[in-house]
Amino acid sequence: MKSINRRSFLKTSAAASTIPAFNILPSYGADPKEKLNLAIIGCSNQGGGIGGGAIGTGMANVVALCDVEPSRTQRFKAKHPEAKVYDDFRKMFDEMGDKIDACTAGVPDHSHFPIAMRAMAEGVAVYVEKPLAHTFEECELLIAAEKKYKGICQMGNQGHSGGQRMQFKTWVEEGIIKNVRKVDACMNKGRRWHPWGNVKSFPPAEPMPKGMNWDVWAGTAPKHNYSSKFDKGNWRGWYDYGNGAFGDWGPHTLDSIHRFLELGLPYEIRADKLEGQNDFIYPMATTIAFEFAERGKDMPAMSINWYDGVKNQPPHPKELDKGRKVPACGKVMYSDDLTFMGGTHSSGLRIIPEAKMKEMGPDLPKIPRGDTNQSHMRNFMLAAMGEEECNSKFAVSGPLTQVFALGCIAQRLGGTFKFDTKTKQITNNKRANQLLKGHPPRKGWEEYYKM
Repeated sequence: MKSINRRSFLKTSAAASTIPAFNILPSYGADPKEKLNLAIIGCSNQGGGIGGGAIGTGMANVVALCDVEPSRTQRFKAKHPEAKVYDDFRKMFDEMGDKIDACTAGVPDHSHFPIAMRAMAEGVAVYVEKPLAHTFEECELLIAAEKKYKGICQMGNQGHSGGQRMQFKTWVEEGIIKNVRKVDACMNKGRRWHPWGNVKSFPPAEPMPKGMNWDVWAGTAPKHNYSSKFDKGNWRGWYDYGNGAFGDWGPHTLDSIHRFLELGLPYEIRADKLEGQNDFIYPMATTIAFEFAERGKDMPAMSINWYDGVKNQPPHPKELDKGRKVPACGKVMYSDDLTFMGGTHSSGLRIIPEAKMKEMGPDLPKIPRGDTNQSHMRNFMLAAMGEEECNSKFAVSGPLTQVFALGCIAQRLGGTFKFDTKTKQITNNKRANQLLKGHPPRKGWEEYYKM
């Protein structure tokens, strides 16, 4: 059966059947009769991890492997010898677009956008690592494309298919979380670029790894000489390619807060602290703040304060029990009645102090299992089969990522920015407003910015 017809079959068979969904597909780890033809784009580091996660669901038939350095595909090629290997996702889709049902994209932040746009245009379900895209405008276009193509799309903030999401949703619905005024969130671990110190230029050229397709690696972004300070995860600290610590950890820390407190976009963004600010990489430490307007009953105006940098920790909550600390990656949420503390990913919230949590414990609502009690990747694969909806579809993860994009602009330029949430423009700083779009796409890559 041809893949394009097979995709249509997979997406419509469940809707046409009267058999419950859990009887159509086997449990986690089993070997379904129907499998999705999978392409893994980005085969090392986190890309390899999410590709392996898709295979681990038992729902994948690996048909294509794509990496700008093809030798990095060997871990998968050895177990899937029939899969075709590419160093350019565009060529892969040119040749195999009608044979691919789903793809994973575990690549540098600046490359998420063109891959996701191409996949949606091909009718291919796409799982994109966080942050969703590199700029505010790219998020806007991805949200529109998902709607236009009726795309099956997931951003890889894995905790959004975990218990913390259902806990937060339930506590909001049951009135446990209400009247939140302030959130302090942090990421106080070291970053790859911190040892570089005061960077005053792009790094000098180094020998290119054998077989590296550096032109495709650069993609829509400016193309600099090859350097190991760009490659293998080091790209995250450069403004041209990454979204820094905020874009990296924000999706795992603020996802449920943004979604279930219906935050939307802030009207003001401030850089309250920048240490080691320069023109090339993210600062060594930052404190940035966001002001959100009132959103109806039980959702008053509120602030989010983000702290990154090893020693740039948030204020210690007076409610926190003696001897306890705010997690190095986590948040504290202050409402009129209660204070909550939690970590990242699937880590749930606790009411502090602990005595208050124990007092309220018997009356706290039971947390439902939700639309899936499996992994974030399994949720995506089931969605590609027509069985579920993606928990972090672009309509959800796009506006969240736009908050990170605004924060990255504040980290880069410093200052206070006024943002018009209706026109989606920064109104008091021309340079900051231009950075909503960022650099123009490199020649040959303009098509991805046209709907």
